[in-house]
Amino acid sequence: MRADAARNREKVLEAARELFASKGFEVPLDEIAAQAGVGPGTVYRHFPTKQALFQAVTEARVTAMIESAAEPATDAKAALFAFLSRMAEEAAVKRDMSDAITVTPQLRKNLHAALGSLLEKAQQAGQVRTDVTATDLVILMKGMLQSLHEGGNPEVLLQIVLTGLQSSRKP
Repeated sequence: MRADAARNREKVLEAARELFASKGFEVPLDEIAAQAGVGPGTVYRHFPTKQALFQAVTEARVTAMIESAAEPATDAKAALFAFLSRMAEEAAVKRDMSDAITVTPQLRKNLHAALGSLLEKAQQAGQVRTDVTATDLVILMKGMLQSLHEGGNPEVLLQIVLTGLQSSRKP
């Protein structure tokens, strides 16, 4: 890809990220093109459908979350809770976050693995309950994210999740 084409693709992705976050999936592609400072044809060359653009934005956001889980942390519980908090914050701000949890099978597998790794480290440190599995946590987070779209209070719901994960034993 030529350098100018790559720059334009990034401009489109950035504009789409912002507009999908603020207006949801219904935002017109022409509005995305205008915010990116490119013509509609440029958007369609890179992303033939709005769904393709939405998928690229969603996958980039989930990939960034997965990469953040691999960053070294001195406090395993804090790293896990930060990851869960980021998921909740993005869900509260971005209307499409619950869709990001059900992305391509490989990306979903990577997200679950990242969450599982953080959970396992916090469990090994004695900082969170050992009877919770990564699958339990994924299902719990999906439910919490869905409830946010139905008017749930993200701060309260996240606090309930985090409190429920606390280990009763001292590390």
